[in-house]
Amino acid sequence: MRIVSLLPSATEIICEIGLGHQLVGVTHECDYPAFVLGLPKVTKTLIPHDATSKEIDSLVRERLKTERALYSLDMPTLERLRPELIVTQALCDVCAVAESEVAAAACSLPGQPKVINLEPTCLEEVFQCMELVGDAAGVPAQAFSAIARLRERVKQVDERTRNLLVRPKVVLLEWIDPPFSSGHWSPELVHTAGGVEMLGVQGQRSRTLAWDEIVKADPEFLVIACCGFDIERTRQDLPILSSYPGFEQLTCVRSEQVYLVDGNAYFNRPGPRLVESLEILAHILCPAVHALPSNDSGQERLARVSNLTADSMTDSNSLREQNDFCNR
Repeated sequence: MRIVSLLPSATEIICEIGLGHQLVGVTHECDYPAFVLGLPKVTKTLIPHDATSKEIDSLVRERLKTERALYSLDMPTLERLRPELIVTQALCDVCAVAESEVAAAACSLPGQPKVINLEPTCLEEVFQCMELVGDAAGVPAQAFSAIARLRERVKQVDERTRNLLVRPKVVLLEWIDPPFSSGHWSPELVHTAGGVEMLGVQGQRSRTLAWDEIVKADPEFLVIACCGFDIERTRQDLPILSSYPGFEQLTCVRSEQVYLVDGNAYFNRPGPRLVESLEILAHILCPAVHALPSNDSGQERLARVSNLTADSMTDSNSLREQNDFCNR
């Protein structure tokens, strides 16, 4: 089956269940596993590569008002690839090609390929999406095996977390300028990792926050997973974060429990690596109990802000072996 993916998380799902060799086209944002970088790109973006966080936020808000897509299909390439199955999403209105454009394209392509939409809002629904893709591609057993492996890893984190006596207050941010809470599956990850998400609501969309909400929540851990940004790009926005009133008085800042994570690769992609996101988060909250999983991607996944004013970072290897929230 000739498969085209219109979402990075869909690409990772397809590869996780053993269908990578059937991928013939991906989006301009698909970057994992590494071999997909060499596949034809079937999408384009209107977002300038050098746009600031505030400019990106403005573009997204304008798109929501005008219904003008920020991503579009490269129809000549799509026609040349002749897909039999297109995997896309209808969950987010701004992070992929519009659902209506995909439907129209499918109707115009030779053979009218099957289109499946992935709309997970929690970890369990990610597994259901993997099952859906497996069924559509005719490999349900492969999907079942992949899901079982991922479930076992979630179970191991959950079992280690159950014995913790104290759950720290956590705020997981999806954006800095302006601040956004993390929704959908993210509060679930925080809970399973052993924390209490103070602002995000499980199953609901992320939302713009008033900075006062974060000050009132006074988290013991602040984890920043900017959507679409790796750690290095997120670092560029740290001066904006530190300029917010009362930032230096937050408990997490005074105790140096502010972390940057790769939101592009992990926390904001509803695919198999949400399980790795869970493991990273659990390690942040209690490194003595949860080891950081091995990393085969070569990507920086975690950075601890040790001195925000000086913009000085230490990587995950410098995390102390014990912290006050690891009493068993």
